[in-house]
Amino acid sequence: MSDRDDVVDDLRERARFFGELSAIGLPRVSDAPATPSKPDRQPAATVTAARPAAVVATAGPGLEAIRADIGDCQRCKLSKGRKNIVFGQGSPQAQLMFVGEAPGADEDEQGLAFVGRAGQLLTKIIEAIGMTRDDVFIANVIKCRPPQNRNPEPDEITSCQPFLEAQIDAIRPRVLVGLGKFGAQWLLKTAEPISKLRGRFGDYKGIAVMPTYHPAYLLRNPGGKKDVWADMQSVRDFLKEPA
Repeated sequence: MSDRDDVVDDLRERARFFGELSAIGLPRVSDAPATPSKPDRQPAATVTAARPAAVVATAGPGLEAIRADIGDCQRCKLSKGRKNIVFGQGSPQAQLMFVGEAPGADEDEQGLAFVGRAGQLLTKIIEAIGMTRDDVFIANVIKCRPPQNRNPEPDEITSCQPFLEAQIDAIRPRVLVGLGKFGAQWLLKTAEPISKLRGRFGDYKGIAVMPTYHPAYLLRNPGGKKDVWADMQSVRDFLKEPA
């Protein structure tokens, strides 16, 4: 797909999304407050990288309670076609949390977030800033795979929204990374395209948000990797600062 096709698709999806904003509780762009940006951060030479207090394989009590609340979810139409609910995984004490769009075929099969080709690339991105997948938490805006990997629909986002909000509240990371359009727009409550959002810190309930391109986009457009690397360097430098 060419860059022109990507732009056309993004504009078409953006127009559709505008029409549905009220259904998922997002302000229209004309009413939305400006996304706060933070200055470039230069860590002092003596500051060492902040790390999670502990690494836990699955979930702490807060996350376990949220998973129990989800149960065998039948709250939206995606339940009819899924194989597994993809709750997300990682450290309950994570200082860095990634929020993607939706599970794909590999994720639906295994019940784990970001385990396909895009997930393998995400692993490399995480390792490039000196962390591992066990250090972070990875989740999606919705927890069931849409048919044929189509975009999430507003009613599906609304159904899953309380659970992702609860996960973030339980983990309280220092930084949230919104992967791609849906992850970034959900966190920042905006319909601005990811091409305009990426690279600037925003805010979600007092937590720093870095929007960046989705790994699946990078598989189609390798030239975007330099932008993601710049974004992740900003995240790394943020985490090196004292909390």
